[in-house]
Amino acid sequence: MTGFLFQLSFLLASPIWALMIFAPNWRPTARVASSPLTVVPILVVYITMAVPVFPELWTAVSNPDIDKFRDLAALANGAGAIWAQVIAWDLLLGQWMFLEARRLGISPWVMSPLLVFTILFSPFAFPLFLVLRAAKARPAAGVTDRAAQPVAP
Repeated sequence: MTGFLFQLSFLLASPIWALMIFAPNWRPTARVASSPLTVVPILVVYITMAVPVFPELWTAVSNPDIDKFRDLAALANGAGAIWAQVIAWDLLLGQWMFLEARRLGISPWVMSPLLVFTILFSPFAFPLFLVLRAAKARPAAGVTDRAAQPVAP
């Protein structure tokens, strides 16, 4: 059962990732990506896996220590719960990146590979996106923002 739940956590997230990567301009994709409820089924998997190891989970998070965390991760349900939490967090992060890219007009040809990278290595992909976001949001050289200029009396 634990192995199934471990696999299920990503299977529940993959349709949302597929929409953002392969159908970024389809109207329902933005609607789906706008909802934080997409992670609820994954969190149900998390809770299902976390409850049986809650004492170990509590010990690992209430007084963080590498050995306690290692003990938690050595348990099948502990590792599965950690995995489900990572999947849920990465999905929320990916959804935000997708929506922010749409808002800024970043091409899906750029974002799709970056979203795949986010699935695999979000701690590396997220800073890359922040750099891309900053570059895209910065006004072009020589262009001034009229709203920021003082009005003459």
